[in-house]
Amino acid sequence: MAKLRLAALAAGAMLIALAPQAASAGDSPPPRAILVCNGSTAPCPPGTQHSSIQKAVDVARPGDWILIWPGVYHEKGTPVAGVLITKPRLHLRGLDRNRVVVDGSSGSASGPCPSDPALQDFNGGLGRNGIEVLEVDGVSIENLTVCDYLASAGGDRGNELWFNGGDGSGRIGMHAYQAAYASVTSMYFKDASSAMAQYGIFASNAAGPGRISHSYASNMGDAAYYVGACPDCNAVLDQVQGEHSALGYSGTNSGGHLVIQSSEWDDNRAGIVPNSLNNEDAPPPQSGLCPGSSTRSCTMIRGNFVHDNNDPNVPAFGISGSSLVGAGIEISGGSFDTVVGNRIERQGSWGIVVHDFPDAEPPPPVAHCEGGTQLGPICYFNAVGNVVAANRLAGNGFFGNPSNGDLANQPPAQSPRNCFLGNTDPAGLTSDPAAVQTVDGPPCDQPGIGGSPALTTQLYCAAGLVPPSCGSYPQPARVTMLPLPPKTTMPDPCAAAPPNPWCRMGLQPSR
Repeated sequence: MAKLRLAALAAGAMLIALAPQAASAGDSPPPRAILVCNGSTAPCPPGTQHSSIQKAVDVARPGDWILIWPGVYHEKGTPVAGVLITKPRLHLRGLDRNRVVVDGSSGSASGPCPSDPALQDFNGGLGRNGIEVLEVDGVSIENLTVCDYLASAGGDRGNELWFNGGDGSGRIGMHAYQAAYASVTSMYFKDASSAMAQYGIFASNAAGPGRISHSYASNMGDAAYYVGACPDCNAVLDQVQGEHSALGYSGTNSGGHLVIQSSEWDDNRAGIVPNSLNNEDAPPPQSGLCPGSSTRSCTMIRGNFVHDNNDPNVPAFGISGSSLVGAGIEISGGSFDTVVGNRIERQGSWGIVVHDFPDAEPPPPVAHCEGGTQLGPICYFNAVGNVVAANRLAGNGFFGNPSNGDLANQPPAQSPRNCFLGNTDPAGLTSDPAAVQTVDGPPCDQPGIGGSPALTTQLYCAAGLVPPSCGSYPQPARVTMLPLPPKTTMPDPCAAAPPNPWCRMGLQPSR
């Protein structure tokens, strides 16, 4: 209970930061509570104003709160999203995390989030996002579940909860945002070339302050959580869980002030994967450097429990299907990230692996190489200056291929080196290069040694980019979607909400 109270206080503090200042003469009117109930699973209480979340959003003013009574809401409010928010400072909050379900399917008598293909809504082949916040600041989404919003077969849309600051624009179009006590999933998957859910909780082109906390995401074809296209993200992921997805966390070209902490990452193909990519979620590269510094890291991956990310039988789309199966934390062409104080267990390939990334691009002038080095048709991203320190590792490398183990550092002589220090394994630390904390340890400002040729080969093997005979890695067989578990709901859904009949009367949804 003490932890829940602390969580509620933290959530309230964030909402105060997001909320508008008190109105004065001539300012906008004070925020209102708009009450939504459709009666699908529980009778609507007195005071209900709307049966659709999107209709409530449409009539809301900036700063308003939208409270949602338990029910299954098959929202298809716009062609692009079930619920589209284009007004700043709205607060969307369910009254019960597990029983307020925003469901992209066409409905099922057996319950929300069905897996039956006949019950999916493919939106004429175009796909649809779930709840999308588009280029506005100060929106919070809390205490609800979103499921079964699917991408097109080509991969457009299919994001369950998206803070979209301007996808593909290469600029920042959003600042403050928050998601808390949210669960996102999909129960539908056909095959890798068909429509699927792609991203769970997704923030792009946003410069914060952003916070994603006390949330759960699973069954995503790309990443359970994604923060991208922000050189200085100013974001925190805290006390979340990402599982049974191609990637637990993906962060393309994201860095600066960015913290991933106190969270659990399990049963994915790969766990936490900061990465650089060219001509996608610009501007590249991924760099954890503090703004204005050439040496100090502000991107922290700390205090996480990363385990059992060895599953090839997860949904997978595009390049995410080539992530390193069995990698706990993988820095792919990223630089100046700090990986500290994590617990990493039972990773079949590597507990932590740092490697360069050769991004295949057509040669200029068809495409340019930004943030990397143009090598013929390749935009090559070097991984330099990462610090891997004081992590506790155990039971890693059991696939048994050359270079598999606790730690791996692939880049050859780079300056500053990827620096390894203070990491432990009770059975004895394993690494490639051998004795990595000696040859690539302090002083961290020196050139590095890098891994063996076998490590470079095994990176391709673990990604499935060469014949399976090159190594013993698990191969995809049949994808089974993970059922959505009940999760802790928000301690007080009325906290900080404007006066309204539901909260004033102390109404509690019947169970």
